Order: sequence, then structure tokens, then C-alpha cells
Amino acid sequence: MALPLISGRNLCIAFSYLVFIFQACNGFYLPGSYMHTYSTGDEIYAKVNSLTSIETELPFSYYSLPYCQPPGGIKKSAENLGELIMGDQIDNSPYRFRMNVNESVYICTSPPLSEHDVKLLKQRTRDLYQVNMILDNLPAMRYTNQNGVKIQWTGYPVGYSPTNSNDDYFINHLKFRVLIHEYEGAGVEIIGTGEEGMGVISEADKKKASGYEIVGFEVVPCSVKYDPDKMEKLHIYDNVTSVNCPLDADRSQIIRDKERVSFTYEVEFVKSNIRWPSRWDAYLKMEGARVHWFSILNSLMVILFLAGIVFVIFLRTVRRDLTRYEELDKEAQAQMNEELSGWKLVVGDVFREPSHSKLLCVMVGDGVQITGMAVVTIVFAALGFMSPASRGMLLTGMILLYLFLGIAAGYVGARMWTTIKGSSEGWRSVAWSTACFFPGIVFVILTILNFILWGSNSTGAIPISLYFILLSLWFCISVPLTLVGGHLGTKAEPIQFPVRTNQIPREIPARKYPSWLLVLGAGTLPFGTLFIELFFILSSIWLGRFYYVFGFLLIVLSLLVVVCAEVSVVLTYMHLCVEDWMWWWKAFYASGSVALYVFLYSINYLVFDLQSLSGPVSATLYLGYSLIMAVAIMLSTGTIGFLTSFYFVHYLFSSVKID
Repeated sequence: MALPLISGRNLCIAFSYLVFIFQACNGFYLPGSYMHTYSTGDEIYAKVNSLTSIETELPFSYYSLPYCQPPGGIKKSAENLGELIMGDQIDNSPYRFRMNVNESVYICTSPPLSEHDVKLLKQRTRDLYQVNMILDNLPAMRYTNQNGVKIQWTGYPVGYSPTNSNDDYFINHLKFRVLIHEYEGAGVEIIGTGEEGMGVISEADKKKASGYEIVGFEVVPCSVKYDPDKMEKLHIYDNVTSVNCPLDADRSQIIRDKERVSFTYEVEFVKSNIRWPSRWDAYLKMEGARVHWFSILNSLMVILFLAGIVFVIFLRTVRRDLTRYEELDKEAQAQMNEELSGWKLVVGDVFREPSHSKLLCVMVGDGVQITGMAVVTIVFAALGFMSPASRGMLLTGMILLYLFLGIAAGYVGARMWTTIKGSSEGWRSVAWSTACFFPGIVFVILTILNFILWGSNSTGAIPISLYFILLSLWFCISVPLTLVGGHLGTKAEPIQFPVRTNQIPREIPARKYPSWLLVLGAGTLPFGTLFIELFFILSSIWLGRFYYVFGFLLIVLSLLVVVCAEVSVVLTYMHLCVEDWMWWWKAFYASGSVALYVFLYSINYLVFDLQSLSGPVSATLYLGYSLIMAVAIMLSTGTIGFLTSFYFVHYLFSSVKID
């Protein structure tokens, strides 16, 4: 027992020491990558990510088009699990920058464009593909004016097609504007959590760290027609004449067969007052922020008001029912037992084993796993640990959390099974099914979508090696932990039912309307808390926008949990009042039915907000990912509602004395 105590004490001392060190800092910054400082003339190379389009949602490699390749060959950057799954493919590029040196340089001249190159370039241009470039972990940003409104984009187009012409033009000249801040090496201590790892600038490193830091990366794309014979005589990084953009169509680089394209770029370094910790602010500004905040606040107020009224009415009704019954003497109770009505009549059937009880236990276990993953991820993201500078970190964190929460899924599923059955026999089957149910659904859908992506030669396709990695994580971490959790669940004390179950089931009275209608209608209230935020999440996923209002998402999630619990409990009570003792699945789907509305809203978003999405392949991908999201929401919200209803029914029937 001494060893854990010593280890814990050492850990506390180390943590206190770190806190003491950080207290000496004038500033502290957690999200993002480790800060780089550069001296004048230091060489910095930009990186390129996959080509993306909001029209097709199929990413392609940058070098699938006839761009200039770096002198040392193409080298892929190390990518985390989340980046690989999202289809990111980050490569090096020939674009070289020398700190604080303004220059206009030549890169290369391509061989004559083949018929295949021309066809591919025209297709990528008309599908509105964007080139995504990264400098010092900052994406290139482009500004455009549309109807007098300044709009910001990340990346620049492959080419463009003028409205009054059938020709397509290739972007072959880039004007970069790099914002830099002079760093004096004092006043700020920075810890990084990005792709370069973790590090702290100490007092000894301050002098060495003095120089310039990159705080902005902007690009203006141009199409310029060069004389290839003249340009071919130049060497890479030779100086060329600066170009004024935009140019007339006759001086732009047209995309056609046998055409040779020369690539150039110019860079201007501009000193800025933006400090390094604030450099992501420009990317995280959401369009219509005022509407966004007002809509969410309005939604929260309405839902809180409605949920509060429902909860108060419900509490008063149940309390009055119980109080009236318990105030009667024994003789009156005996007489009342003969004239029982409502939920008191189903006392001998309320805890009868539901149909498909194994499936219910499996779905509840998976729901606990998904809910835990979502809560922990959103809390960490709201605290700033999931920085957009660390690409793929959010998805990587979610996968790892899901794997390790398998122990909670196994525990809840197995304990629910032993509670319903009265014995632990068959718990291994329940634990195995829990470990394979939701991941199996996701695996089947992703495999189908992956075959579609492979057929399209997209970088979004998951490589075979990654498939084996994911399967290894599933069967080597998640499954064993779920089995361990299941074993712990069988060892835990089963929940004892407060009343005995009759041998012969009671007949359920006929109703004027089917019960599933009420169950489906119950999902509208949880959906009311979710749909505003759902719009912004879908926009961030499918329209390439940054989503970074996790504080609001945490509030919405908290409210969703409360509303799901209340709706399910109220619906369960209503069913018991009409002598319907088959409440188990109805309690699950009362809140879980919100997933149906989420999926229908996703289809509505596809039809009305993603009108630019072209082709059946893109629509299939969208619907496949939306189906995964809907299933996860159903399991999560259904579990919240079911567990709340289970403990409510247990409390209700343990509070009243019925012989």
C-alpha cells in the first residue's frame, strides 16, 4: 500500500512544481502548436493538404494535379489517427519563404498538359476544388468581396470559369501575405500541445527565442500566362517580375491540351500587432455570430421553461397520488386495493422481463459508452484542450475515449442483464454483443463508403493498414475492457425489485391511439434543444467552416440530458397510468426517437442547404455519415431516458405499500 501513496505524493509535488513555474509567467497559452520563432532570412517551407470541395466532399491528393514537386521529392508529414480517418494527406511543397524577405520567385514549368491532365483540371475547377496550404501550422486564408460583403475562405481555388466564357483558367501564381509579430523573448511563457509535441520556453531559451513569429497567412490567387520557353531557362527560386492581379482573360493561363504552365509566387511580410496566442482568432470568427448566440439563447430559454413546467406538474401529480395513498389506514387501503386504478394496477407486472431483453441491455451499454465519450470530449474541448491547430486531435481523442469506456459499457450492460434475469448466466454473450453492436454498425457503413471512395481514387478512403489498426484497437482494447466491465457488473449487487412479479401477465387495455405515436411525438422536445446547434455542426463538417463554440455545445448537451430524462419519465408515467406495463422499450425510444428527427433534418439540410453537393456518390457519403450520427444519438439519448425511467419506476413502486 505504500507504493501507490508515494507515487501519488510525488505526482502532487511534481504538479505543484509545474504550477509554481507557470505562476512566474505573464501569459499562459494551452491550445495550439509549440511556438516557433524565426530570425531574418530563416527558410520556412509551406505544406499542402488534400484538395477539398464542398460540392463533392471527396478529397484528393494535391499532387494528383500537375503541380510543381519539391526538389527533394514528395514527403508525407506524420499524421495522427483522426487526420487519416478524415482524409487529410499533408505533404511538403516547393513553396519556400525566407523570414522577413519580400521576393517574387519562379518554381517550375510543367511538361505539356496531356488530355488526361486537361480533363482532370477542368473537372476539379468546375467542382470548385480548393488547394489547402499550411505555413507554421496556419491554413492559408483568402478574402473575397461578394455584394459588398467581405467573406473569408481557407485555401484558394484550383482554377476558375468566367461566367461569360466556356474556357477554364488555371491558378499558377500566388501572392502571399505573411503577418509576423516581433517576439522579444520576454513576458510570455507558452506550453504547446500541437503536432510538434509539448514544450515550455524557459528563461534560458528566451534570448534564443527572440525573433519573429508567424501570426497570419493570407493568399491572393492569380492566373498568369507566361512564355514557357523563356521561363524554362530560369532555375527554381530565381527572381521574377512582380504581377498585378487580376489580369485580363487573354493574359491568364488557359487550361487546354499541350499547354505548358509556369508556376511562380511572391511573398510579402507584414508586421502585425497580433500576438501568437491570438493568431487563430481570425479563423474562429463565425459568420452571423450574433444570430448564432441569440438563437441558442432563445432555444435554451424556451426549452428550460417548457421542461420546468412539465417537471413541476409531474412532481405535484405523483406526490399527491402517493401522499393520498399513504395517509389511508390499513382498512381503507385494503378497500382501495380492490378499487385500484392507473399505475397501481400494474404492480405485479411492472418489472416483468421485456421482450428482447438482451438487445435492450446491449443498447443501454453502448449508449453509456457513447454518452461518456461525448461528455468528456466536449468538456475538454470547452476547456480549450482540443485546439483547431491540432488537426485530427478531436477525432483521435473521441476514438481513444470510446475504446477505454468499454469497461463502463460492459459493466452497465451486464448489471442490467443480471437485474432483469435474476442471475448472471449468459453475461459473456451480453458483453460480447455490447462490444460489437455499435462498432459493428459503424464498421459496415464505413466499409461500404470506403469502397465508394476507393472507386473514386479519393484520399478520403481509409487505407488497408489503417483498417487493421482500427480492428486491432477494437479487438485488443475495447473488447477486452468490455468483458472486464461485464465481469465487474456480474460481481456487483443486482438491483432488487421492490415488488414481486405475477406469474400470469395482466392484459393491457385497448387504447384509442397507438402508443408508438406518443413515443415518436416525445422526440420533438429533445430535438428542440438540439436543432439550432445541429445546423452549425453540419455547416462546419460539410461546408468547411471551423466550429469552436464548445462552451455553448456543453450547455446544449447538459440541457439535452435533462430534457431527455424528463420526457422519458413523463411518458413512462403516462403509460403506467393507462395500465400499460410494457414501459421498457417505450422509455428508451421516448427520448431516443430524437434520432429520427436528427436524420430527417440531415436530409432537409442536404436538400435545401447543400444544393451545391453534386452526384450520387457525394449524397451517399453524406447520408452514410448522417446515419452513423443518428444511430449514436439514438443510443445515447435512449440510454439517458431509459436509465432515468428505470430508477423512477423503482422509486415509485418502492414508495407505496401494496400487498
